[in-house]
Amino acid sequence: MAEIIDLGKYRSKTTGQKGLDFWQKRFQESFVQDSRLSDISDKTLYFLAQPGEESAFAFYEFIMAVLNLGHGIKFDWLDKQDQLRVIDIHFFLADQVRFEMERRLGWVEPIPCEQYSLIEIVQKFDKVKKECTRHPPVLVHHHPRRNEYLGLSDRDKEGFIRRLLPVALDAFRKFAKE
Repeated sequence: MAEIIDLGKYRSKTTGQKGLDFWQKRFQESFVQDSRLSDISDKTLYFLAQPGEESAFAFYEFIMAVLNLGHGIKFDWLDKQDQLRVIDIHFFLADQVRFEMERRLGWVEPIPCEQYSLIEIVQKFDKVKKECTRHPPVLVHHHPRRNEYLGLSDRDKEGFIRRLLPVALDAFRKFAKE
């Protein structure tokens, strides 16, 4: 008896794997179809959490491959709608990487985005973003700036956690070396 193959799932899996292949080559570590933020090594997480062109290109490379839009170096040749989509996903994914870094430092509670694989975050971006922004990260109760955080509106709390990035990067650099 012949096996029926869902072409949509097959395409999704193969394009997702292309993105993972780019990151495996770039970061010299193993990624699988269901790799999540928590599966990224400290070294790679630190690289991706850095602001700037190098990390942005690594995200573009991954996102464009997963969406079957070509190689990251062809970003400038995408139509404006695709460019905006890649940028949108990049900003969201970079935030999630930074929240994961702060989670590992013990600064924020587990993030909702952790339930999704890296590929799902990109392929189901609209659904994932909606779900994860509904439940932004929460500063842990023992963080030294918790009282300041509690005095903010819900909307400002996520921004507060984002503004911890410079200090978090410095702390994580030391944390990852241990």
